[in-house]
Order: sequence, then structure tokens, then C-alpha cells
Amino acid sequence: MNIIDELEWRGAVNQQSDEKGLRELIDSGKEISVYCGTDPTGDSLHIGHLIPFMMLERFRRAGHHPYILIGGGTGTIGDPSGRTTERTLQTLETVQNNVDHLTSQLKRLFGGGDNISFINNYDWLSEISLLEFLRDYGKDFGINKMLAKDIVSSRMETGISFTEFSYQILQSIDFLYLFKEKDIQLEIGGADQWGNITAGLDLIRKKEGADAKAFGLTIPLMLKADGTKFGKSAGGAIWLDRHKTSPFEFYQFWLNQDDRDVIKYLKFFTFLTQDEIKDLEEKVKNEPEKREAQRRLAEEVTKFVHSEEDLEEAQKISKALFSGEIKDLNVEEIEQGFKQMPTFEIAKDPENIVELLVATGIESSKRQAREDVTNGAISINGEKVRDVAAIVDPSEAFDGKYVVVRRGRKKYFLLKVK
Repeated sequence: MNIIDELEWRGAVNQQSDEKGLRELIDSGKEISVYCGTDPTGDSLHIGHLIPFMMLERFRRAGHHPYILIGGGTGTIGDPSGRTTERTLQTLETVQNNVDHLTSQLKRLFGGGDNISFINNYDWLSEISLLEFLRDYGKDFGINKMLAKDIVSSRMETGISFTEFSYQILQSIDFLYLFKEKDIQLEIGGADQWGNITAGLDLIRKKEGADAKAFGLTIPLMLKADGTKFGKSAGGAIWLDRHKTSPFEFYQFWLNQDDRDVIKYLKFFTFLTQDEIKDLEEKVKNEPEKREAQRRLAEEVTKFVHSEEDLEEAQKISKALFSGEIKDLNVEEIEQGFKQMPTFEIAKDPENIVELLVATGIESSKRQAREDVTNGAISINGEKVRDVAAIVDPSEAFDGKYVVVRRGRKKYFLLKVK
């Protein structure tokens, strides 16, 4: 199957600069080079950033050569796309720190195989002098045409600086440089990058001739079935960095997806075949309560972004939380699984269970605490406690760092030892 047909089946194509020409190029059997870039605005990507890079991986698996560009140069300026106000410029030291982190992160994700390259546009943009920029490139950009681009026109009321206004020129220089130096013929980006991509195509044709075979393709803006932006949870963005979003939280995010969204996400974020996804789609329709599609989605994406071991750990924590059998979890697993649970600090000294429940606010009164303990509604570190005279010793579990209280079937509380 032509890679474009594959992407279209997955719902991953929004706009193409020349659909017929790109199909002909791919059908020719030639290995093409394709790139996608990201600016180092932070020290980690989140799952929204992952979408176009998954497309690069599909091109690699189809026998083509992807380039991942880290915008160490453009990152010093800031892309105005999707913004209503000016960015606060980061220091060069911060930009470089972010470049290092993102490069390491992306190499971990995509660098394990052959036929993929990582590049930084600071390497060539930093070599251009102001006079060269104005003479060699500025003359090729008409102000009226630049003003008509959505990325600029959307900012005209609130205002846009010359710095951010010139961003599309820098990104265009990237495409031209890569077309000439690396024989890269296709740029992929999010829907908000269409203006930047087409500006690059225009520059290539002005410099290299109207017949230059360069192409642009964008990915649709992804929204959830309820109309809200994809990639957020109650706790904020879902990061690819395990220290910002733990593998357990990452796994749970995918596991909790709406039936209306799960097939779309399977198409975008996994490499399952069409037959496998169609089979899961039938299960969503006929046996939604089993949530097999969500479970497979969570498994596939967690393995890809983290590892098989991280997936197994996330599944272990999930099973323990559901069953209440948390005794076999280690400290790191407790920290992952209970990160979003109500947390209270306690002293390291042993304390009567009723006093502890009231002092932490888990129970509203001693009467209620005694009643819940007697009725078997309270578990400490995975063990039911029915004796109101019981003493809770923080040193007895989880290296003396935590006490886990479960009230009823679903309510957990983490007590952190001072």
C-alpha cells in the first residue's frame, strides 16, 4: 500500500501541497527523505507533539529516510503559530539545555533503528549574517503575502513583533537548506504549520526553479469527541518524560479513553494493522464493557514511549490498586500509583488507628472512624484492620516512607512519613 493511502486510512492527512506529485514520487520506488521539526520551548515533548513524529516513523517503516529537526536556531525566536501574544524569549543557555533534552528523548524513541537522522537548524541558521539574511532571503518574501498567512493575520489585532513575523522566513530557509544539502523533498507538520511549510515551498521554487520537486503535508488538529483539546488530563499535559508523567500515569491516560475516541487513537498512535484495528473496532461496538481496545492502546503506546518493563510495572500497579493487594508494590511503584491520591504528612511514631484517621482528615470524627474500622472498611498497607485499638507503625512497610490507607473499595490515601 502507498504510504499516503496508509496515512489517509488512519485519518492522518489534513493538507497536501501537491497530492498527485507526491504520490507519483512515492510510486516511483525511490527512497525519499522527509523531515519534521520541533522547537525546544521546553525540556520534554508531550503526546500532542508525538503525532507528526509517528508519521515519520511510518515513512521509515515504508522504506524512506526521516530526519528529525530540533530547532536550536528557530527556538531562539519562537513560532507565533497558535499564539495570541508574544513569547518571552528564553536565554541561549535554556534553549541549549532544552535542545539536549529533546535530542536525547527523541533518540531514545526513534534512534534504535537504522535510516533516521537527527539535525539542529542552529548549525546553518547561526552562520547567516544579517546582511545575508536581508539580501539572500528577505527579497524573496513579499510583505503582503506574509501578512495573509494565518500565523500572522491572526495576530494583527493584538500585535506581532518583527522577530516573530520573521519566523516563517527562518523555517523556509530550513526547508531550502535541507532540500539542497540533504535531498529532503517532503516536510510534515501539524495543521498550524501549513503557512510555514508553504512559505518554504515558495522559497525553494524561487531559488531552485518552478519544477523543483518539494512537497508539504500536514496532520489534522486532533480534538477529543467532546470537542476539547487532545493531550491534556486533569493534571495537565501528558509528557513523554517519565519524571513529569510516570509510566503508570501515562498508561492510565490511554486506558481511560472514551469509546468514541479509542479507534482514532489506535490508528494514530500504534502500528497495529488495519485488520487488527478493525477487529478492535468491532469489540468496541459489541463488547464495550470489556474495554479491549483501550487496553491494547495503552499497551502499545506505553511500550513505544517507555518500555516493555515499564508497561508491566504499570499493569502491576493498576491491578494492585483495583484489587487492593498493594503489599507487593515497592516504594517507586507506590510513588507512581499514588501520585494523584490525597496525600498527608504524618510523624514516624506509631499511632492508634482511630487517632491517625481523624488527625489526617480521612475520617470526620472518632465515631465514624471506629465504625468504619469495625465494619472492615479500612485497610492499612493492603491489610484490613477491624480492631479500633490497633497501632499503625509507619516503619513496617514501604521502607518506612509511606502508609497507604484504603477506605471502602475505591478511596485511597497516601500518608507520607516526615
